[in-house]
Parts: sequence; structure tokens; C-alpha cells
Amino acid sequence: MKPLVICHMLSSIDGRIVVTHWPDRDSMHREYERTADSFGADAWMCGRITMQDFAATEDVPKPPPASPLPRTDFIAREDAESFAIAVDAHGKLNWESGALDEDHLVIVLTEAVPDAHLAHLRERGVSYVFGGARDIDFARVLETLGRAFGIRTVLLEGGGGINGTLLDAGLIDEVSLLVHPTADGLPGTPTLFDRPQGATGMGAALELTHVERRDSGIVWLRYRVRPAAR
Repeated sequence: MKPLVICHMLSSIDGRIVVTHWPDRDSMHREYERTADSFGADAWMCGRITMQDFAATEDVPKPPPASPLPRTDFIAREDAESFAIAVDAHGKLNWESGALDEDHLVIVLTEAVPDAHLAHLRERGVSYVFGGARDIDFARVLETLGRAFGIRTVLLEGGGGINGTLLDAGLIDEVSLLVHPTADGLPGTPTLFDRPQGATGMGAALELTHVERRDSGIVWLRYRVRPAAR
């Protein structure tokens, strides 16, 4: 039931992904969206920091529910055709509704989130799934997304922490990378893949499957992720 996972990103030539100080941002966003649309994915996924740009900016009242809520997955919509998946393990993001444009919002949580946050999501019509008691098991999450929502293809769109975690777990099937003609070099900024602290062993082996020059000097590279050697 695991969906196909395509990590679709845009980076500088030195692998950095914070684009706010790069030139030609309109062109880069246009190329990013065009190439993303070519996959026909029915879901996209980002981590908490990236999803802050889409969440409610003001505090939202969250009174506790009258009785404890079960730690079971909650599906607010069964007829959605596309999904925005936000990984928010500790329930720090608040939401105004269960829709991001035309996509139904699904939150990935741990069971440690308070009941008041679950009640907030239910009231706003936001679906949520649990990835574990205190840490997220992304293999479990992806299986749930495929089984419960019928999701077939997920575009994983950063940041570097969630990308690195799924790469380290062997859950990414393909990497789609737009290389922008910028040499960033800014210290301390996220990269495409920031593997978890304590990760060991070799990185993932990739097989180049596509090279294409796009507008404004952007190069589109596609790779298949080779299965890890046993």
C-alpha cells in the first residue's frame, strides 16, 4: 500500500534550499511548479517548518474536549482527490480549515499531542494520522496514507530534515532536482538531505534517468534511488 515517493526539490549548485535571497525567483517557482505538475501526484508532503507558511498565523483557541479522544486516525473527508500532508509531530501548527487551495489537509502526528489539539483539528475538518507514540515511523505513515486515502504518489518537498529522514529509512523511490544557477554558500542553511543525528553508513546510491535544461539556466535532474545493498 506504500505510495510512490518522489522527492521533488530545487537547490543551488551547492545543494542549499533556502531560496529567499536568490535571483530570478519568479522564474524558479514557475519551473518548479511546471515540473511538479508533470508527475500527476495526488499528494504533497512537507515538514513543520515548511508548513508554517500555510498555517494560521494567529493563536487559535483550543479548549479541551469534554472527554478524552482516542489515538486513532481521523478521516475528515473521504472524497478528496488531492492532499497536502503536513508532518507536525507535536501539534505545534494551527489551521483555519481542512483545505489548502484545492488539497485536503492531512496532519501526521505522534500520540503525545494533547486532546485539545486533536479537537481543534476535528473542528476545522482536518484529517490526521498517527505515526507512533513519541516518534514518527514514516513507513507506517506512508502505508496509512495509501490505505486510508488511496494516495498513489507523494511529492516529498522538504525541508532537509524530513527529506533526510525518509532517505535514511529507504522510503524515497525517486529524486527530482531542479538545480538553480546560484552558488549560495550561506553557512548554516539547510541542504537537500540532512540525515538524522547519529545516522551511520553510506548515503543512498542514485541512478541518473533524465537530464533537461529548463528556462533561466535551470537544469532538471531525475534519479532513481537504488535499493540498499543487503
